[in-house]
Amino acid sequence: MYDAIVVGAGSAGCVVAARLSENPNLRVALVEAGPDYPQLDQTPFDLVNSHNNSYRDHDWGFSYEPTSGREDRFPRGRVTGGSSAVNTTIALRGVPEDYDEWASLGNDGWAWPDVLPAFKRLERDLDFPDADYHGDSGPITIRRYPEGELVNAQSAFLSAAKKLDYPFCADANDPDGWGAGPHPMNKLGRLRVSAAVGYLAPARIRPNLDIIADTMVLRLLMDKRKCTGVEVRDLDGHVHQINAKLVVLAAGSLMSPGILMRSGLGPRREVEGIGVESIVDLMGVGENLSDHPATAVLCELKDGVAVDFDGPIIQTILRYTAEGSEKRNDLQIEQISFAGRPDGPPQFVIAPVLEYQYGRGKLTTLSADPSAAPRVENKFCEDERDLNRLVDCLIDTLAFVEAEPLKGMISSLVFPDPSRGIERQDLETLCRRFAGSGYHPCGTLKMGPQEDETAVVDSRGRCHGVEQLVIADASIMPSVPRANTNLTCLMIGEKIGEWLRTEPQNFGL
Repeated sequence: MYDAIVVGAGSAGCVVAARLSENPNLRVALVEAGPDYPQLDQTPFDLVNSHNNSYRDHDWGFSYEPTSGREDRFPRGRVTGGSSAVNTTIALRGVPEDYDEWASLGNDGWAWPDVLPAFKRLERDLDFPDADYHGDSGPITIRRYPEGELVNAQSAFLSAAKKLDYPFCADANDPDGWGAGPHPMNKLGRLRVSAAVGYLAPARIRPNLDIIADTMVLRLLMDKRKCTGVEVRDLDGHVHQINAKLVVLAAGSLMSPGILMRSGLGPRREVEGIGVESIVDLMGVGENLSDHPATAVLCELKDGVAVDFDGPIIQTILRYTAEGSEKRNDLQIEQISFAGRPDGPPQFVIAPVLEYQYGRGKLTTLSADPSAAPRVENKFCEDERDLNRLVDCLIDTLAFVEAEPLKGMISSLVFPDPSRGIERQDLETLCRRFAGSGYHPCGTLKMGPQEDETAVVDSRGRCHGVEQLVIADASIMPSVPRANTNLTCLMIGEKIGEWLRTEPQNFGL
């Protein structure tokens, strides 16, 4: 019997387990489907190497449908640290309005002044430690590449941005900032400072924390409407139960809904449709999928232009607001240092990304088999507001191809193909067909008050209609923030982890 079981050792789960186990009177289990690497010197290179993502060795193997008629890979980390252990180490927070919007939907405690202390608590910002909106002693080290460390393509991107009259932004996490500048990143040299490195490493010595890896949670154990533990399957295929006073579900926005559905918690018709008895009819499970639609401008480079596949894949960013938009910093353009294959022609990508999404997708649990992947339908650009702004961003990105010094590096434009037309109508067609994910899925178990029938959890992460079940991961975000989501997931772990630690009576502990 544990006091608390945390399901999923991803960005938020690691934080919740670390914060909960700070209370020596609570016995905590952290259950992870993937492997665990307690020693950094024994950690595989794909997890250490922050210069590029880990794409296959520690991946769930999911796919998704970004737009109608298409299917593509959807990388997600299957390892302690979750996607924070395999990602690009971009450490963006979004803008204050993101969190004020969450609070306006009836989520007390999630407005910008409420979440800023958690953002500060999680970070050790090496560049701006004295700024009143930054932290200088948290477990996640953050820095930005200085000009002397930028690879040629990234330096050229900033120079081109200046030629195009975008202002320089030294700190993309300045709440009032915008423009082009270095990315804040949670990396030190090549080392990826994941949640496993920052949060779990110092917590491992605690005798009240058990890290149970290579163990997949099949379903929640339910006594009527009360959650009493989890049923798991270990690496040898043995199935057994682990009991606890409280379960914190942090398996991520693609996995947490399926665990609920297999436990009888979800839309009644869909639960019964996969052969599971319905316990609580939660209409919002799997709805409200939010993400960042993106596309790419693929450039072939001139002979002699160096492309280093072993160098950093990304170092810089441009954040700005679409013309006529009411949503500040709703567009983003990023330089990707290399593309294609090392043995192919030299290429790089300039990526336009829509940061504020109006449209919503859906995640569907297709089977009661825990090994079955969900169906992920993003439905990008079906909302005309999203389509128009992504096209705007793509047009702005094409301007970079014509701006020096990037122009002098490029021999031809591969995508979009100019011979097939790059007028606005042509680009609208391309975005409808080829928009893809920024790999920031969230919102599938939306946070909101009980009177909102699409909400699954309340403002403390407690599942509506279910006792002793808390959800703490990207799935509870009402909408995707205007940023890569890793830092926001860590913040969610900090917020809910601190509530669990300091207010255990409000969670039945």
